[in-house]
Amino acid sequence: MQQWYPKKGRVIFHVDMNSFYASVEMAYNPKLKGIPLAIAGNPEERKGIVVTSSYEARAKGVKTTMPLWQARRLCPELLVLRPNFDRYRTASREIFKMMAGITALVQPVSIDEGYMDVTDCQELGNPLEIAKNLQGRIKRELDLPSSIGIAPNKFLAKMASDMKKPMGITVLRKRDLSRKLWPLPIAEMYGVGEKTAAKLQGININTIGDLANGDLYQLKQVLGINGERLQNRANGIDTRPVDPDAVHEFKSIGSSQTLPADTTDDAEIRKLMNLLAENVERRMKRKQAAGKSIQITIRYYDRRTITRSKKLHSYIENKQDILYFANELLQKHWNLDPIRLLGITVQDVEEKRYIAQQLSLFTYEKEAKKENLYEAIEKLNEKYGNSTFKQLKNEQKDDQQPRTSFQKDFLDDYKD
Repeated sequence: MQQWYPKKGRVIFHVDMNSFYASVEMAYNPKLKGIPLAIAGNPEERKGIVVTSSYEARAKGVKTTMPLWQARRLCPELLVLRPNFDRYRTASREIFKMMAGITALVQPVSIDEGYMDVTDCQELGNPLEIAKNLQGRIKRELDLPSSIGIAPNKFLAKMASDMKKPMGITVLRKRDLSRKLWPLPIAEMYGVGEKTAAKLQGININTIGDLANGDLYQLKQVLGINGERLQNRANGIDTRPVDPDAVHEFKSIGSSQTLPADTTDDAEIRKLMNLLAENVERRMKRKQAAGKSIQITIRYYDRRTITRSKKLHSYIENKQDILYFANELLQKHWNLDPIRLLGITVQDVEEKRYIAQQLSLFTYEKEAKKENLYEAIEKLNEKYGNSTFKQLKNEQKDDQQPRTSFQKDFLDDYKD
């Protein structure tokens, strides 16, 4: 047992659900098992993008983020379903409950993956036994496949969970790096995107081993401080703890959506901007937060994408303010070419309880009065209906399904 639980080190799991959305749909409807399946944002319209696909579809070349028309060309028999985020959230919540039943040190990362620190779980057996039991329980009770990486830190655990899918369990120790990790292409390293990989390949760093043994000065010249961080990771160095509260850390809250067709129509653009501002306001209220910067994203018909932002003099949180400043940026930076996608993001976000400490007494009193007014209006609306104050739109319920998997608002629901 001692070989598994070092005196000074940690034992970290990375639990990664395999083809999660598609797997949930197959668990919900077993008739879907064994056929090529893809989950796409909008199967009927051009903006459909593959969110995830079954392994049967992947075998035909279907990949995540691939346009739906391309996926169907590669796999004509592909069955495409719209995402059901309520269903996925329910499954995710049950998975994290199982993880929390093993250790309190659980850090959700997204709807389908998370870290566990099992260093102090010796009474449950060795880590391999714990991983097998957890993986088996998820499969048995939810009919969902998963892969688990076991390592002394988060980076290596993440890399390990990707090494065997589906239903894999991989142990990656530091002494295994030269054999298991270093031969991998640099583009397969977690934290290295396409642009970073291209820069590294430009200085003849083609594998993770090349990075681990590369010249630090040269890496810093090419990637700045990130070069040293990535080299440390390649050498198995990662001191980040598994933090159950990390899910509450956020600096921006946004919403984006692709239009059904490229457009320059003012009415359609105004309608979408209004919807995006409502989405952002709802998420801000769910987090009890406000932000001090606003950003818009514009993607044009030819996929050129620009982002423009503005620092504000005070914190904003409601739809009217969000929409006002976002429209201001849109009017200033839209070149009148047809628009394919729009996004609104509030940045420099803080929880309101912390903002209050930063405000002057005058500003605080002013904001407090507004808050009381809003609460009074909401109570009147509840009693007499929404037409009492037409300028305030009735709040959508907090448990409304998220539009994407990237929202993290719900990731601590398993603690309830």
